[in-house]
Amino acid sequence: MYDLVVRSRRTVTPEGERAAAVAVRDGRIAAVLGHGTPADVDLGDVALLPGLVDTHVHVNEPGRTHWEGFASATRAAAAGGVTTIVDMPLNSLPPTTDVAALEAKVRAAEGQCHVDVGFWGGAIPGNLKDLRPLHDRGVRGFKCFLSPSGVEEFPQLSYDEVRQALAEISGFGGLMVVHAEDPDLLAEPTGPSYAEFLDSRPGASERSAVERVVALARKTGARVHILHVSSADCLDVLEAAQADGVRITAETCPHYLTLAAEQVPEGRTAYKCCPPIRFAANRDLLWDGLARGVLSCVVSDHSPSTADLKVPDFAAAWGGIASLQLGLPAIWTEASRRGHTLGDVARWMSANPAALAGLTGKGGIVAGNHADLVAFDPGGQTPVDARRLEHKNPVTPYDGLTLTGAVRTTWLRGRVVAASTGGTAVPSGAPYGELMFGEH
Repeated sequence: MYDLVVRSRRTVTPEGERAAAVAVRDGRIAAVLGHGTPADVDLGDVALLPGLVDTHVHVNEPGRTHWEGFASATRAAAAGGVTTIVDMPLNSLPPTTDVAALEAKVRAAEGQCHVDVGFWGGAIPGNLKDLRPLHDRGVRGFKCFLSPSGVEEFPQLSYDEVRQALAEISGFGGLMVVHAEDPDLLAEPTGPSYAEFLDSRPGASERSAVERVVALARKTGARVHILHVSSADCLDVLEAAQADGVRITAETCPHYLTLAAEQVPEGRTAYKCCPPIRFAANRDLLWDGLARGVLSCVVSDHSPSTADLKVPDFAAAWGGIASLQLGLPAIWTEASRRGHTLGDVARWMSANPAALAGLTGKGGIVAGNHADLVAFDPGGQTPVDARRLEHKNPVTPYDGLTLTGAVRTTWLRGRVVAASTGGTAVPSGAPYGELMFGEH
């Protein structure tokens, strides 16, 4: 009757964790059955989770494939239990700001992907006319910056340009995802230290930007998502807007939930990102916002670069964290310590990101969904050696740490795309991923 049956005493479904067997037919979950069902794979107490959905990944291909690329990024995703990624419109060349650029990216991705891949479009000055065609071609939404992006080919929008873009997007039911830092409250770092870099990007800049985006979302009725919230100063603004019916959601990232400014070594610019990693007390408040649902998604913001761009100077180094392969054990390390469940993690890292990006058939162990599954040993360990990650460049702030939990096997639509022989999973087989376009 079935192509595959996987059972676990810790199967994580939307209804909670229970002993169950997952039956797969033709790449989809045919049924969730009793644990006593005869199985091809018996995981015992290793948990069975839905494949993770990471809606914030900078793949950088074409144009900057020496930073990352579809082959290496999707191999890293598979090894980390991520079965779907959505690629950001930068830092590829060209950026995904019109249909021709999207088609160039699609050509670059075809035949290389070990997991499923969707695409964001970009909103920049002068491309208002390109938003609807990109939407019709199937991008998941549009990214904009309120402050400089770090690459000159993807300029920021003024607040009036954001208003115009939101009015346009609301007309066809689209989504805008926003890098929200107020440029008027940012400064150049006064020196090379982490403290000076952190002072240059205060939490007030995030709060101010979020307040202005909330006002624009309220005025236009557009659907808006705030990217990579690092400052708890934003939480009350977001919570009040959500309670008032403004169509606004927000995410945070593993590095904001697991790392802290107090532990950043001087010169270790693998820790540099924008907005920055803040203090431990702020981290506690982010966890509270996540528990309350003010923040709904945890995604990587995987933004890699070559090692030479991570010079030991926080003012000059490239700002971006590489962690696509490590998000699940990183979050579980901290979530388990704080009393959260695997069900919470699956909601934050699979169901909610899938819903955000409109990825139907993804995000949960439910009959009819794609058979995207992860065998995750919550009591295992993931020792991190940056040189052994599938990321193209051996740069990550987690290098040298041992994380709690380990990915053992990843299935994409019922096919194994990463597996272990006792350690953590490594990619296996030929590229099998599909390119995912929205049906608008």
